[in-house]
Amino acid sequence: QVQLIEAGGDSVQAGGALRLSCVVSGDTSSSYYMAWFRQAPGKERDGIAAIRTNGKTTYARAVRDRFTISRDDAMNTLYLQMSDLKPEDTAKYYCAAQPPEQRLEHFPFMAGAYNSWGQGTQVTVSS
Repeated sequence: QVQLIEAGGDSVQAGGALRLSCVVSGDTSSSYYMAWFRQAPGKERDGIAAIRTNGKTTYARAVRDRFTISRDDAMNTLYLQMSDLKPEDTAKYYCAAQPPEQRLEHFPFMAGAYNSWGQGTQVTVSS
């Protein structure tokens, strides 16, 4: 397992942009499948962006064309660039990591498949 620490959450106006980061520490000698999830109050934790070890990405429909996930393995950091933010993007954002496995290839937003999670960073978007 690895330890994950998110940063970059803030309060912004609708239409604004933010970049979240997630620093990975611990057993960084292995490659990890990584993803961003978010959870709004009273709602389930939903996957929104995932990136494989080869850089291939998957996005939830709600954020496609507005959010970009990327990774810098040399810096052990995962990023989520968010643009054109909407009030419905308000949530706590979590990064997750898991060694590559077959089920993640087909279900990249299966929260139960990820063993390592950060504590989350809050994003609030006002209209």
